[in-house]
Amino acid sequence: MSNAAINTITIDKADIASGGMKSYKQDDDSIILITRDDSTFHAFDGKCPHAGANLGDGLRCGNRVICPWHHATFDSSDGTLLEPIATEGLTQYQITDNGDSLTVNTSIKIDNHIEADKLTDTHTIIVGGGGAGFMTAHQLRNTGYGGKITLVSTEDKAPYNRPLLSKAFLAGNMPEEKLLLGGADWASKQNIDLRLNQTVSQVLPNERSIIITDDDGNVDRQTADFLVVATGAEPKIPPIKGATLDGVYTLRSMEDAKLIKAASHDQRVVIVGTGFIGMEVASALAQSGTTASITVIGQDHRVMGNIVSETVSDALIKLHKEKGIQFVFNASVAEIIEAENTTDNGEENFSQVNSVKLANGEKIEADIVILGTGVAPRIELLQDTNHPDGVQVDEHLQLRDGVYALGYIAKASNQLGRMRIEHWRVALQHGMVTAATILNNDNDNSLAERIPFFWTMQYGKSLRYSGHAATPDHGILLGTPDNFDYIEYYFDDEGENTRASAASSLGRDKELVAFSELLRRGHAPTRAQINAEFDIIEQAQTLSR
Repeated sequence: MSNAAINTITIDKADIASGGMKSYKQDDDSIILITRDDSTFHAFDGKCPHAGANLGDGLRCGNRVICPWHHATFDSSDGTLLEPIATEGLTQYQITDNGDSLTVNTSIKIDNHIEADKLTDTHTIIVGGGGAGFMTAHQLRNTGYGGKITLVSTEDKAPYNRPLLSKAFLAGNMPEEKLLLGGADWASKQNIDLRLNQTVSQVLPNERSIIITDDDGNVDRQTADFLVVATGAEPKIPPIKGATLDGVYTLRSMEDAKLIKAASHDQRVVIVGTGFIGMEVASALAQSGTTASITVIGQDHRVMGNIVSETVSDALIKLHKEKGIQFVFNASVAEIIEAENTTDNGEENFSQVNSVKLANGEKIEADIVILGTGVAPRIELLQDTNHPDGVQVDEHLQLRDGVYALGYIAKASNQLGRMRIEHWRVALQHGMVTAATILNNDNDNSLAERIPFFWTMQYGKSLRYSGHAATPDHGILLGTPDNFDYIEYYFDDEGENTRASAASSLGRDKELVAFSELLRRGHAPTRAQINAEFDIIEQAQTLSR
């Protein structure tokens, strides 16, 4: 490879096998990705548009280029987005064929823009400004929808990247403006009527209508050709005495994160809950370095116990303890106790948390308490059609013709069965599928070949999880979690021929990508195959040819 000019890169064709790909890092830190199929080559920006991973470190399976970090997936011939977490496809560059070599000109981009000229006389209303609502609107525009789009959100901010609140924002590693999905002027650029600070009081599915009632009681009724309900979830407040006191917080919104950030300075912080939100908040606050102390209370004897095995949990606990986190395990909170403060005029003022009392009578001193005790789907607007654990929809997210329920409220069918999953990537997948269904794009309008994926970032270590397992207690662990180098496969039982339904990993990116592709195609490895040490990467690529 040579640089003939500042925007021109020359590559030897023999460097890349047919059906493969290779990335080339440049002096300016840019990356060029080349894919090859027989004598046809394509060139792209090789950094994943989500978080900048080198796509050449990922895996190519058939026409799918898969990011090693968060499994965003792109078409190998034109860079089209096939799977989130990215929300955009890849920039494609012009190639000149020189015989034995190629010249890539990064100053000439191939225009893969799709004209927004479909369904121009229709109106789509989206209720909810989270990941699912954003991705529906965004993908509609990016794939040709030319009708009117109205997105109604109760928040006062344009859609933003909620998972990064506990992963980066709270730690002080990312400013607020960087969290905005699609950038600061996304709605105007995409010609979307973004209605903030508005609460939908009623959804009328049979009429594809919504009713917005303002604080003065004024009623605004809107009717659409396509109605998308993506109202998300809200934190569960456990029935603990004192759980609603000032000084007790949950983390769901940007406003929540700002309050916690401001309130935690020089304070004794107690976090209730050892799921991934509780652990991420502990990590983020520890990294910020502004608290007096951090104590995590868990009902179990391990962290993230419904997700990973005890061995992996122990490695995470060790990591947190090294950063100064204190743990109280096998404990339940009986009461959050408020301090009795006295004002200047001698009157009592009950406004400051003092401690957390456990069921065994022990008290833990606290100035603020953060509840990481799970979330519940916001399904009230679909009360007549809902299920106790989400809205029953089909694999296209349809509740009925022209009406969709998606994101955290949807109990939808996917490759692994019918389930409701509270993960960001799933919400984005739902948005993509809904947009494709509205536009009648047959290739993308089903969850049938999509699988769940999530990741948790703690102290710069990214634990990734693909699939969905009822329990982590029938797993096979390969590698060493203490060294942040492992992959663990999860099974529903101990049967030799049982196929894995999920896997988690630290530091074995390609293996987890390969597992995800096999799982997506219905060919997840069996316990016997894993124990026989078969080559999962080779298997994924072979089945994709």
